[in-house]
This record gives sequence, structure tokens and C-alpha cells, in this order.
Amino acid sequence: MDMNRTSLSSIVTTGLFTAFFSTSSQAFECPAGAPNICAPATVIDNTVPRLLSTVSPGDAPIILRTTTMITAAWFDAIAPYSESTVGVHSNLGRIESNYGDSDRNIAIMYASHKVLNSLMPQYAADWDQMLLSLGLDPYNQSTDLNTPVGVGNTAGNAVVTTRVQDGMNQLGTDCNIYKVRPYSDCSGYKPTNKAEKLVNPRKWQPDTLTSGGGIFFSQQFVTPQYGQTTPFSYDQPTLMAPIPIKSYAVTPGGTPLQKYRNQANEVLHAQLELTDEQKLLAEFYDNKIISLGFSTLAASIYHQLTLEQFVQLDFLVNVAAFDTGISIWDNKRHYDAVRPFSAIAYIYGSQPISAWGGPGKGNVNDMPGSDWRPYLQSANHPEYPSASASFCRAHATSTKRYLREIVGLNKKRSNDLSFWTPDLLPPEFNVLQKPAGSSVVEPGVTPTAELTLGWKTWDDFSDDCGISRLWAGVHFYDSIPAGQDIGQSIGSDAFDWLETHINGNP
Repeated sequence: MDMNRTSLSSIVTTGLFTAFFSTSSQAFECPAGAPNICAPATVIDNTVPRLLSTVSPGDAPIILRTTTMITAAWFDAIAPYSESTVGVHSNLGRIESNYGDSDRNIAIMYASHKVLNSLMPQYAADWDQMLLSLGLDPYNQSTDLNTPVGVGNTAGNAVVTTRVQDGMNQLGTDCNIYKVRPYSDCSGYKPTNKAEKLVNPRKWQPDTLTSGGGIFFSQQFVTPQYGQTTPFSYDQPTLMAPIPIKSYAVTPGGTPLQKYRNQANEVLHAQLELTDEQKLLAEFYDNKIISLGFSTLAASIYHQLTLEQFVQLDFLVNVAAFDTGISIWDNKRHYDAVRPFSAIAYIYGSQPISAWGGPGKGNVNDMPGSDWRPYLQSANHPEYPSASASFCRAHATSTKRYLREIVGLNKKRSNDLSFWTPDLLPPEFNVLQKPAGSSVVEPGVTPTAELTLGWKTWDDFSDDCGISRLWAGVHFYDSIPAGQDIGQSIGSDAFDWLETHINGNP
């Protein structure tokens, strides 16, 4: 079944694609005119709001692990129905099907049900309802490989069994079987600096945050053990970024050298020059679900990918980003580098500086350096290398290779992203058109007039993502190419790895 922007936009008016299933026949199908990715989209529709009720859109380790496990289950669930593909966590052989994508959709739903119950058991009733609403029985535990229910259950169970103890401490029992804390760190990481005092100006300092009402709390390095987690596409992290010389340019006595000052001043200057578009791009890329996730959906719709191709691409880009993140976290922990907000406060203290003054205040000339804040909140992990820059580069690299080498597009078309415009996807996916005052950081102020985001190529998308971290004030410039180089390498290697599974010779 072909997918096109006209039929998709006209059909989807509420939710995502939940209403696309016909449950009156033996095997349900996406109705005429509906996209054939209706099962994955239904899972996304149910998963995203529940995931974001537990983590923020920028909490990459947990978000990426969740989305990668789900898409891994999809990949394994439909592998038996392909000509050659072998699953990553299961090898279920070849299964003849008379129902095509219908069987794939059913298998995807049951595989997702298994993984979601493992990842977020607190929403078990919701995962059951997800199947019930489609006329599927969530209590059907069959592993009969002659049925798509059995295929989905078997594939989902295999993913759970393999990944539940992959080093992320999902169950929370790795440190202490009595004091259960899911995703807590057992490796013993402790920051050199405290939120209240910067002892070593080279090293990461947790920021002090508030939820309002007089309650304040300090950041903790989110999942330091991510760097020790089992990757999908390689054995263990070996890629090391260059030493962050500028961040370390402080004398033993604590005097910041010129390189240290220069990179801090570069951040201040970038913030003084911020345009409305740069502010909105920084906000856009900070949300990994809408930036990375929606770009894949847009490409799948535009290029009319089959259900099998969509699943392969979505799994690929998630693996590329997740495995890149493992290497990035290994580097972050190793270098433990200072964030701009700490360095700027250390350099200038009570001395007045010219800087962006905060939400809605424009640029000011009398701000004490210790009062400076970046446009976006600094993430809860060390600065170097940039994770966002690496994720976007891995995402773009792996996408281009898939579109060129699996879908068969030429080099220019596989790099094209100009098709992603506000009218390509349904209204609820319109994340590119920004009405006046729609900024998250500066609501009612930015942008001063309606603005539309867009890119000509995947390379542009990746480059803007990287430099947006400087615009946001959360990274020094050198962190960006350091992250991009790792993302480029692992993104390409992830494609090579998945291609062996697609071709049946992993």
C-alpha cells in the first residue's frame, strides 16, 4: 500500500493512527488510504506520553534505550516474514503468510506489548488496553510460530531476555536487591565539584535546579553506567575524542588561561547574537523525539517506504544513536569536563558582563558573570563531547546510507530533506511551523513573527543540530565536532551491522 501526504493528512484527525485497524476479519489491516505503518504508529501514540511522564524529552539515555528496544522488537517480529532478514535477538526462520502486512502488524503489536511491560510495568493496564482497543487479546501468551501472535510474543520475549540486564540496571537490583532503584548507577561515579562550590574549574559541576515553590535540588550525572552498557552494533566502546585542551586550560593554582577564557567568551558572544530562528532550532533539537523521531517519520512517508522498510529504518536510526550514546557517555565520564555556566561564573564572578539577560530580557551589559544562564538548561551530565551533536550525525549518516543502499535512491536524493515541510505530516506532527510567541523558553516573546524551520539536506539537519548546542549555551564549540566524529563513525558502522541482518548473514 502506498503512503502519500494527501491520504495521510486527510485520514488522521485525532491521535496518531489508532483508528486504522479493522478488527472484524481474521486478520486486521490498515484500511484503504491509511499508511501501512499503522501498528508502529499506534505503539508510538501510546508510548510517548507515558515515557515523557517519567523522563524529559532531553533525557537521551532512557529515551533512546526505550525506543531502541521497542524498534528491536518490531524488527525481530517481522523478520520471519521477509525473504532473508534474520532477527537480532531471535532467529525464527522463514514463515509463510497469506496476510502480508496484516500479520506483520499483529506481530509488531504483541512484540511491543512484551517490551513495554518490561520497560514500564507501571502502565501494564494501558498496554493491555492498547491491544484491546484494536480487538487483540492482551492475555494471549501463545508462542505458536504459525501465528503472528506467537511470532510477536516470541520476538518480544527474546528482546526482553537479552536487554533486561544489559548494564543499564533497568530492574534497579544491580546495586542492592533490597533498595531497588531502576537505572541507578552502581559504578561509583562521584562528581569532583558540588553544586554549591566549584573546586576544580576543569571538571563538571552539577547545576542547582528548582521546580518552583522554594524547592531546590542538585543535578546528578544521569546513568553514568550508560558508557558500560552492551551495544548492539559493536562489542565495546573504543572511540575516544581528543582531549578537551581548552576546558583543561587552567593553571594548577586555578588561574584560567586564555584558551579557557576564549571558549567561554565564544559562548557569550553566540548568545548575544542569537536570532529567533537559532533560539527555536535550539529548542527543537533539545527534544529528541520530535527532531530525530519525526524526521524519520517524514522520510518514511515521503519516500513511500513499505512497512518492512520503515521498521528497518526506524530500528537502524535508534541503534545508531543508542550505540553512539554509549561511546559518548564513556568519553563524558572519562573527561568529566566543565559546562559553560560553571566556567563563565568562575572566570567573571561578580564582574559585569555583556550577555543575553534571560527569558524576555534581551541583551544586557550589567549582569554579574555568576548570574549568567544559558538559553537552555544545561543537561545533567558532563559537557564533552556533545551528545546531541553525535546523535544527529549518527541519525543522518545511517539514514542516508539506508535510503541509498537499501531503498535504492541516488546520492543526491538520499541526502534530500527539503521535502519535510509543515504540510507533509498531519497537523499534530507540525513541529516546523512556529507561530509568533510559541517559544518554550520565551513564550509570548519569541519569535516576533511566524517562522518556519526547514533544511535542504540531512547534512544541513545534522550541522544545525550540532551548532545549536553552542547557540543554546550548553556546550563549548570544540565539543560539537568531537561528538559528530563519533556519531559519523558509529552511524555508518550501525548500518553495516544491520545490513548483515537484512541480508541474512549476521
